[in-house]
Amino acid sequence: MSVKQPFERVVADHGRTVLRVCRAVLGPVDADDAWSETFLSAMKAYPDLPADANVEAWLVTIAHRKAVDVTRARGRQAIPTDDLPQPLASAATEHDDDLADALAHLPPKQKQAVAYHYLAGLPYTQVAAILGGSTDAARRAAADGIAALRSTYPGAATTRKGETR
Repeated sequence: MSVKQPFERVVADHGRTVLRVCRAVLGPVDADDAWSETFLSAMKAYPDLPADANVEAWLVTIAHRKAVDVTRARGRQAIPTDDLPQPLASAATEHDDDLADALAHLPPKQKQAVAYHYLAGLPYTQVAAILGGSTDAARRAAADGIAALRSTYPGAATTRKGETR
């Protein structure tokens, strides 16, 4: 029987991946809040998580739900027209901002499939479970998203977690 890591270690090990997923799905403005909400929810539920659970997939699932919540809340908010908010300063590199901009132009399912498979490194079966569809549909959405990114983003010819082909 495996022993669970302290939650602080979970945040250290998976925090960057969750932030990348949040940025890819929501953009840089809402990503930090979604990241925080993800780990607040995860901290509450962590004691009940089985020791042999795939923690990264679990966290990405929580991040997905938080992204849906943020997207729904954003749809109910008025959009200011005089003063646009300045993006928050963060540890993101210019490369990550370019990727977030390119991802923002993808349809939601493609954007999420690309983020969960290529940025979080989840297999298509887990991506499908998060998105609520078949493995083939998740694979197709990711492939279509990558094809669209290749035409607009020069760094898209990479595999999971930034490994080059």
